[in-house]
Amino acid sequence: AKPDAEVRRRVPHVGLDLIAPGERYSAGRFARAAAASLAEIRADGRVPWVVGGTGFYVRALAEGLFREPPLEPARRERLRGWAGELAAPELARWAGRLDRRFAGGGRQRAARAVEVALLTGRALSWWQREARETGVMRPWYIHLTLPRETLHRRIAERVDRMLATGLVTDVEQVLAGGVAPAAPGLDGVGYREVVAMLQGRLAAAGLREAIVVATRQYAKRQETWFRNQLRRGVGSGEWERTVWTLDATGEPAVLADLILERWRAATTPHVPHPTPFS
Repeated sequence: AKPDAEVRRRVPHVGLDLIAPGERYSAGRFARAAAASLAEIRADGRVPWVVGGTGFYVRALAEGLFREPPLEPARRERLRGWAGELAAPELARWAGRLDRRFAGGGRQRAARAVEVALLTGRALSWWQREARETGVMRPWYIHLTLPRETLHRRIAERVDRMLATGLVTDVEQVLAGGVAPAAPGLDGVGYREVVAMLQGRLAAAGLREAIVVATRQYAKRQETWFRNQLRRGVGSGEWERTVWTLDATGEPAVLADLILERWRAATTPHVPHPTPFS
């Protein structure tokens, strides 16, 4: 969820409130905007931290995305119109047929996989593997983990906070402003369940549980992605230097001190790479 005003007052954030809910966004667009922000932060003599759970976007920034071939605009628009009429499960099935490596991730990602496959003749996963550009940074990943029970409790607490602070009202206002219910910005976890409730496809009494379940499923996909994708192409020794798995059950202040200590040790002249704690 978006950091509250107090957090943003203490720690400057970039990358928030960039686009309207009905506007399409992509990992490539994120990577370009984030790269510009990183350059500005470094120029000010500060250290940037890329924080979030969407691993594909983080990897796009760190390692680069594929060099997309030209896509004929007219055919692209016709295809988007066709995809927009499909239910999300059917669109995901099409994505899976056209790209055997498609791992899910929402309507927009499925539509992207279908679009690239049909307009280029090759699967999106092929382009990502064979035509990758260079990333803009050499990252050190901090992979935060939680025991399953703790994770599920925090997910439920987060959903309760979202509902208590006006999630349903926010979605109602967005829809009243003319944004289509199937808009990309309303396809995220929580938003799509509220849309389903407002359209009568989900009972109000089941809203909280639906969001909790969807969030758990998303968290499971995140964990699988980070566990497998960050290791790809990395030897065991290099893995230890570039990815630090940290149990996040402790107090935030304690975790912050641990990370700062590790960072300082990693950036001293005599230590070229982060090394794991004993």
